Amino acid sequence: MKVLVIGANGQVGQQVVNMLHAHERHTVRAMVRKQEQLEAFQKKGIEAVLADLEGTVDEIAEAAKGCDAIVFSAGSGGHTGADKTLLVDLDGAVKAMEAAEKVGIKRFVMVSSFQAHNRENWPENLKPYYVAKHYADRMLMNSGLNYTIIRPGYLRNEKGTGLVTIAENLNGGSIPREDVARTIVQSLDEPNTYKKAFDLMSGDTEIAEALKSLQ
Repeated sequence: MKVLVIGANGQVGQQVVNMLHAHERHTVRAMVRKQEQLEAFQKKGIEAVLADLEGTVDEIAEAAKGCDAIVFSAGSGGHTGADKTLLVDLDGAVKAMEAAEKVGIKRFVMVSSFQAHNRENWPENLKPYYVAKHYADRMLMNSGLNYTIIRPGYLRNEKGTGLVTIAENLNGGSIPREDVARTIVQSLDEPNTYKKAFDLMSGDTEIAEALKSLQ
């Protein structure tokens, strides 16, 4: 399938793009905000398109035309102001869903945040970020899209192990960004992840096996 990666210049997004570019079954289009980001992907032979989550639904829909799936890995970051968080993590995500519906894309993989579904576990200093993630996820679950919502724990930069723990509710932990990216890519056409949301941490189970055994 052809996959539009929104947030392609982020740390997880870049890894997702590179994995999809090398994939035998998938192709990729990277959505970025800046011309220099576009050119950096194009120099690597990767299709890229300019569009802004703070722009219009039509702009995002145009970027998504011809794709079969969307991966939403964009984020303002938990330490930006609440205004930017609302514009990107909530409204930007909803615009991406509306764009998918507008051009007939059904498959939508959302990168959320650990325990975004559980208000009792939100860190006090990150509440606006978690509010945005929570309601974006709820909007996606109530849409007509074939969604998967991935809620990774604390993100680390070391090399991935390919071993994870996946469940609706986990107690906490962390995970390399590389393993988050691998999980996103492997979720795309894994039917057992369709219409499901789950926490994701480092663990001792191969990603493919963990996804197939998800309850």
